[in-house]
Amino acid sequence: MVDLIAVLVAVIALVAALGLVGYLALLNSAARKRGASGNAVATYVRSRWPVAGITTAGAALAWLLTSGGGFLDVVAILIAAGSGAVAGKELSRTIERYRTE
Repeated sequence: MVDLIAVLVAVIALVAALGLVGYLALLNSAARKRGASGNAVATYVRSRWPVAGITTAGAALAWLLTSGGGFLDVVAILIAAGSGAVAGKELSRTIERYRTE
């Protein structure tokens, strides 16, 4: 049962982290198309890439750890929950910052 929970938490964390990576890539592409007027957005995106990379790596590591025993499942849940929470918070913060209505 713990294994199933660990896998689900790891997959959800990986989806959140990849969502952050995808959104940052989308913003970066739009900023580059704008040229000089997109420099502020491009600078912001460059500052967020390390967070996106670390959260994605953490979620992937957690998913790999789910193939271990019970102790590794608990470690995977902790790593995945942390990575997913940080990625989700950063994604929400970035979306809110550049939301246009």
